[in-house]
Parts: sequence; structure tokens; C-alpha cells
Amino acid sequence: MAEFYRKKKKICQLCAGKTLDYKDEIIKKYISNDKGKILPRRITGTCSKHQRVVAQEVKKARFMAFLPFVK
Repeated sequence: MAEFYRKKKKICQLCAGKTLDYKDEIIKKYISNDKGKILPRRITGTCSKHQRVVAQEVKKARFMAFLPFVK
């Protein structure tokens, strides 16, 4: 018997009140470990508005050498 259940929907942590800054270590949560790519919304659970903010902050951190471009 196959039992189906709904997966719990991820909520956007940035909508919940967290702030994101390119200097913080929390920005590493939004990039992949192997190649250093920015993770998509379906994996991180951010909304579209905040995914654009995440991308900008990751790009700033890379430019300021807080994050590597490639691992």
C-alpha cells in the first residue's frame, strides 16, 4: 500500500525576519559546496523577491573576496 503524504512547504527565512548581509557567514548556506554555485529557490526555500537579494549579496561577497568564485 502506497501512502502519500504532503511535504511540508519551506518558508522563506528572510520573510520571517532574518537579514542577509554579504559580510555574514550565513551567506554560505545559499551556495553549493562542490562548485560554489548559488542554490535555487526550490532548495533554499526563499521567495522570489528574496532570491534576487540572495543573488546580489552572494555576488557582492564574491567581489569583495569573502567568498570564492569557484571552490
